[in-house]
Amino acid sequence: MDDITRDGNPVLREYAEKVTFPLSDENKELAKKMMEYLEVSQNPDLAEEYGLRAGVGLAAPQVGVSLQMASVLVPSPVEPEDPNDHDAILKAAQEAQDNPLFKDVIINPVIVSSSVQRGALSEGEGCLSVDVDRPGYVPRADRITLRYQDVDGNEHKVRLKNYPAIVCQHEIDHLHGVLFYDHINKKEPFSTSDGMLLIG
Repeated sequence: MDDITRDGNPVLREYAEKVTFPLSDENKELAKKMMEYLEVSQNPDLAEEYGLRAGVGLAAPQVGVSLQMASVLVPSPVEPEDPNDHDAILKAAQEAQDNPLFKDVIINPVIVSSSVQRGALSEGEGCLSVDVDRPGYVPRADRITLRYQDVDGNEHKVRLKNYPAIVCQHEIDHLHGVLFYDHINKKEPFSTSDGMLLIG
């Protein structure tokens, strides 16, 4: 799962196919590996060992599979007690994963409703598939209601806001052939609409 599809590969611009249930063994393994990638990438020691960039979301097209499936792991904002202590950093990273703001493999996700209020990450967005820095605000709905199926086919309907909502929208974009920088205002990349929240 260390072979992330890079920008320029046509699969990233395809509209991914819906997933059928029950999941095939192959798709179950794909779901498992995508989540494992995020878990490992958020562990500072393991990320360094395997040369991984930390990620909070990974969509199937990013590993070359054009299916409507994405893993999302948004950790809680836990700060280490001592930012200079290696063990404290690892402990905080584990606590952040153990109590995530949102964690699931979202399959055939649909945004049922979204807020008029816009939000954007104050530092802009990044992507495991995009190696070039793309500065600018990426305006998205600040709150969404998301409907999706899990790996067992159970349907979920959740309300998300701020960072988890933005992460899920980023991943759903991948399933529709859209990359985050498509949303950046080309002439004024750091322009803000009235009332847009800057998060982070």
